[in-house]
Amino acid sequence: MSTPQIQTIGIVGAGTMGNGIAQACATKGFKVVMVDISEAAVAKGLATVSASLDRLIKKEKITAEDKAAALALITGSTAYEDLTSAQLVIEAATENEALKIKILQQLDGMLPPEAILATNTSSISITKLAAVTKRADRFIGMHFFNPVPMMALVEIIRGLQTSDATHDAVKAMAEQLGKSPITVKNAPGFVVNRILVPMINEAFFVLAEGLASPEDIDAGMKLGCNHPIGPLALADMIGLDVCLAVMNVYFDEFNDSKYRPCPLLKEMVAAGFLGRKTGRGVYNYA
Repeated sequence: MSTPQIQTIGIVGAGTMGNGIAQACATKGFKVVMVDISEAAVAKGLATVSASLDRLIKKEKITAEDKAAALALITGSTAYEDLTSAQLVIEAATENEALKIKILQQLDGMLPPEAILATNTSSISITKLAAVTKRADRFIGMHFFNPVPMMALVEIIRGLQTSDATHDAVKAMAEQLGKSPITVKNAPGFVVNRILVPMINEAFFVLAEGLASPEDIDAGMKLGCNHPIGPLALADMIGLDVCLAVMNVYFDEFNDSKYRPCPLLKEMVAAGFLGRKTGRGVYNYA
């Protein structure tokens, strides 16, 4: 079965990632069908895209005509049936395995057999998700980074079953979006988070051992490694609970002590010091 030319992209989920992907696709001339469970969620997603494009107009990155053209290419819907015209459908629902499986099986049952199914996930096994569909060779991971319109990286993750044709079509499409994709084999955390989150965990060990203050640890990594933000400030931004959950996945999956979550990280999560979202993490935001 030949891989279709990708012209229309379906997106399931109009939240932060979904509407960001929709914007990235529409501004590069792809037709987009963005589906969510309620009219309100779809409207909110479309409003977010519109506001984001307004900011680009203000910065003189695009014109009002560019904005109008991009919005004209996005159709919002609450019906999965509207996705059947798409050659590629990207599932961008919440990072919940059971929910993703339910959505993917539903899509698999109604999309044309040649359509490619992709999931935007930062942690769930692509091989496992592919196996619940009847198109495992046409299933792939596309891990976009937030904010999607600004971030150049997309991790293209191959499950054990993903065909070369599927990989090549999706990689080419990511390049058409102006992204710089990297190809990754399926494994917990893929590439970026596999390196990033253990680094954050190590920063907590350094803090727990009293080697330096949080400010000095962050300054060291910013000035010594040219990171735009220090690992502890980044943990506060991501959420300490999220960092801990990821470390627990690595510890369980690899069964290797080097992925042991730092006791201080566990203690702070237990205290409810989760970072910016609670007003207190490593730093105090109150």
